[in-house]
Amino acid sequence: MDSATSDARAPLGASADNGLKIVVVGGFGVGKTTMVRSVSEIRPLNTEETMTQAGEAVDDISEVRGKTATTVAFDFGRISLDARNVLYLFGAPGQERFWFLWDRLFSGTLGAVVLVDTRRIDDSWYAIDRLEHHGTPFIVACNDFGGPRHAPEAIRDALDLDPRVPLVFCDARSRESGKQVLITLVEHLQAHYAGRAGRPRQEFV
Repeated sequence: MDSATSDARAPLGASADNGLKIVVVGGFGVGKTTMVRSVSEIRPLNTEETMTQAGEAVDDISEVRGKTATTVAFDFGRISLDARNVLYLFGAPGQERFWFLWDRLFSGTLGAVVLVDTRRIDDSWYAIDRLEHHGTPFIVACNDFGGPRHAPEAIRDALDLDPRVPLVFCDARSRESGKQVLITLVEHLQAHYAGRAGRPRQEFV
C-alpha cells in the first residue's frame, strides 16, 4: 500500500468525536483515487497495484490507456469540517470484478459522490443504481478530462438523474475543487436528512 502524498498533514484533534463516512464511487479510471488524495488532510491510504497484461483480459482499458495502476480494495482519506466533525473518505474500486466490495463499503455511509467521466457516461449507471438500491443520498460530480463540456441537462438525461440530485463539475486533481464537491454533498445531506426527519434543517458544521 502506497500513497502519492508524502507531505505531513495535521493530525486529528482530540476533540473530534463525530465521524461522517463518505464514499466516492464511479467507473474505472474516473479519478476516485486522485480526488481522495487531493482533499485528504492526512497521508491517504491507497490499495493501488500495478496493472498487468493479465488484467487486460478482464478490465476494459480501451478508454484509459495511460492508466498504470488500479485500486484493488479501497482508498481512504480524511478531512475535518470543524473541531468536532470529520469526513472519512472511502474511494471504491471501479472495475466490475471488484463491485462485490461496494455493498460493504456502503454500510454506515452517510452519503456518496458519484464521479463521472462524461466520455464514458455509461460507466456511471451501476454506481447510481447501487446507491439508489441502498437508499444512500448522493451527488454527481463530472471530472474534467478536457474536451467539450456537456450541458448539465444532457448529462442529467443521459444518467436519468433525479432533479433533486445535485450535479457539479470538478477537477479531481485540485484540492480546492474537491473540497467544493464535498461542500455540495454536505449541503445536500443536510437538506436530505432534515427533510426526512421533518424538522428544521440542522447544520453539521
